[in-house]
This record gives sequence, structure tokens and C-alpha cells, in this order.
Amino acid sequence: MKWHVNGCNGYAYTGGKPFNASQPTVVFIHGVLNDHSVWTLQTRYFAHHGFSVLALDLPGHGKSAGEAPQSVAAAASFIVALLDAAGVTSAALVGHSWGSLIALEVAANAPHRVSHLALVGTAFPMAVSPGLLDMARHAPLKAIDVISQLSHAKLLAPPSATSPRTSLYSAARALMRRVLASNSAVNLLERGFDACNDYGGGLDAMARVQCPVLFLIGQKDRMTPPKAAQALVSKASNAQVVATEAGHQMMLEAPDAVLQALKALLAR
Repeated sequence: MKWHVNGCNGYAYTGGKPFNASQPTVVFIHGVLNDHSVWTLQTRYFAHHGFSVLALDLPGHGKSAGEAPQSVAAAASFIVALLDAAGVTSAALVGHSWGSLIALEVAANAPHRVSHLALVGTAFPMAVSPGLLDMARHAPLKAIDVISQLSHAKLLAPPSATSPRTSLYSAARALMRRVLASNSAVNLLERGFDACNDYGGGLDAMARVQCPVLFLIGQKDRMTPPKAAQALVSKASNAQVVATEAGHQMMLEAPDAVLQALKALLAR
């Protein structure tokens, strides 16, 4: 489904159900070089169990037009504008990796718009190694291969995944290449990594969050290791930490565990 946001069409998947702004809403925010499709199991569950769902493509990514965000703050502004366009007063935000920083920024600066906050595979600072950042700038397809290896702790998708027993590595590479190719004007990998690297407001933002917070940690995460989230956890006043037996892409490697943790959060 598309909404007119900031002068452009912004796309959000609604979980296979018509969007209804009068129901509780859950917004899913993807990470660098991902799109709405990484949340398939979780979005379809909530859409068929009394919630409205917006699993968005960030501007300039996938099916969303517009300028790709150059910062966490710019992406957070898009989320608020999307809520306005969809007629949503308040929503739960679920963000993965870069998306977790975006969700955090929205919850800190527009607390009346956020009922619950889930940070999946998060870190602060979310620094990108100089070598990987240089590769993203000059050889993005090679960087995609490296990121795919670092982001997964399992070879195959579990039975509850969209396509069980498929190669997680191959699927991740294909998705990242597709998203990269969706914008011929901008290197989305470089831009997303720069936004993560430059974000400095994480601790202050977390201290201002008022809603219940869930930290979903991948015990085998090599992109945002568990210890990298601890500074944010220490600043959260109403938080729960749930560890999964997964890597960075835990919503695909451990979809059931992620779903159960989100259900528990929304029941708080």
C-alpha cells in the first residue's frame, strides 16, 4: 500500500490485510539494504490478530520513492510523516539494526506517537569498520557478500520462515542486491552505513524514551554483538532484554522467538 509522504509515494506492506487506522498499529523498520520483506512472518501474524501493520520501505529503497535518508534523524522524520499520512495517532515501533536507531529517535523526540519500542539487533555507537565502509563505497557487491556472511549464524531458514530450508546467505545477498539496484542515483549501502556511523544521539535519546522497550539480542550476532547494546540497555528505564540463538538477521533465523518476544512486549 502506498501513502503520499513528503511529496513522494511511500510504500508499506500491510501483512495481507486492509489497513485500519482505528486498530492498534505496529510499524516495522528495516535496516541497511533491506526492505519490508524481512518481517514477513511477524507482520502477517499481527495483521491477522487484531493489529494494523506498516512494514515500510524507507525512502529511496525498494518500492518507496524519494530521497534516501542521509541520517537517522531524516529517516525518523519520515516515520512520523508516514504515521500522519496513514492517520495513526500512536504506534508500536519495531526496528532492526539501522532501523532500531531510527525507531529510537522517533520514540525520543515524539514520545506521544510511540506506545512500545522494540530494538532488534541494535548497538550504540553503531560504528562501521573502516574497511567495510571503504568496501561499501567502492565495491558494494563485494561488501554485500561480506555482510551476508557476518549477518547469519545459520545456513538454512527454519521451518517457520517464509521459504523453509532455503539458503539464508543466498536470500540475503539477493535481497541486498535488489535493494541496491532499486536506486540508481545513490549508493544505498554507503548512505545507510554513513547514517549509522554518524549517529551520536543514542544515549540521550534512550534516556528520554517513555514507553516499554524490548531489546532483542542475537547471541551469535557479529554485526551488532550483544555487548554493543549494553550502553543503551543501561539508559533504558522500562526495558526487557531477550536473547535469541541467532545472528544479526534474527527475524529470519529465529522468527518464532522474535514473534513471541514482540507479542509479550505488546501485551505490556
